[in-house]
Amino acid sequence: SAPLSARDSGVRHEAPAGRRHMAKPTVGYLGMGIMGSAMANRLIDAGFDVTLWNRTKERCDPLKAKGAKVADTPQAVVEACDIVFACTSDPESARKVVFGEGGVLAGISAGKKYVDMSTVDEECAIEIATAIKSKGGLFLEAPVSGSKAPAVSGQLVILAAGDESLRNDAQPCFDVMGKKTFFLGEVGAGARMKLVVNMVMAVNIEALSEGLALGQKAGLKGSDIMAVLEEGALKSPLYSLKGPKMLEGDYAPNFPLKHQQKDIRLAVDLGQKVGQPLPVAAAANEVFKAALAAGHGDADMSAIFEVVKR
Repeated sequence: SAPLSARDSGVRHEAPAGRRHMAKPTVGYLGMGIMGSAMANRLIDAGFDVTLWNRTKERCDPLKAKGAKVADTPQAVVEACDIVFACTSDPESARKVVFGEGGVLAGISAGKKYVDMSTVDEECAIEIATAIKSKGGLFLEAPVSGSKAPAVSGQLVILAAGDESLRNDAQPCFDVMGKKTFFLGEVGAGARMKLVVNMVMAVNIEALSEGLALGQKAGLKGSDIMAVLEEGALKSPLYSLKGPKMLEGDYAPNFPLKHQQKDIRLAVDLGQKVGQPLPVAAAANEVFKAALAAGHGDADMSAIFEVVKR
């Protein structure tokens, strides 16, 4: 087999000794959205035998052309593969893939392995985990921190929780899809961590939007504002990536605004459940809702700027 790259050898120490010499598992991937298709593509390029499913079958065509198989149902993918990953858009679609007719649950039997990489609330993750385990299957939640560019380049941060043996089995795949895997404990911890991260991101992109809008209305150049931010304590990859594109009106979606609004809503709901006031996040959620109502749902989350600067 090909020698490990330096990057691989730096990450794979997390897997049990000897795993790198084992035969690659057959892998299924459910959901060919922006993130799922990018992660599945990396698995194919890394030499894994991959079977795909998507509700709209044509979305599988580009990867089918690269050698992936395509199944008619999630059940068929689970039955055919050693380990199955899924990345869907919200809790409703995550449940539908598992519990719907011909769904994941129908294909689960003793020892089958299911990893859900969707961003969902804790209750959804626990509901799916309970169902999978009730049929003898193994379950891991593994939402990711990162959007399109990190998914394409294998630089995602993976927030795993659930069955630790499945985490170990999935690690060779995680090493291809991401740069770092955190194991956070029981199912639900991954969902909670992802909502915290995305809440902070939503608040920050809203703050940047207000800063750029205020500065420009006060006669400052947007490019000067970004240059000053780059030189101080507020320098961040998020601002460096999004700011210049916001000033150009380039909202090609890396992370669609409708999904960011869903995540901050779920975070505000979590705050309600645990008794944590979130006044700034709640206010940001209202701005994202306004952007959604204004028709920016399918644009990048940074399109919130269009609503803020009016």
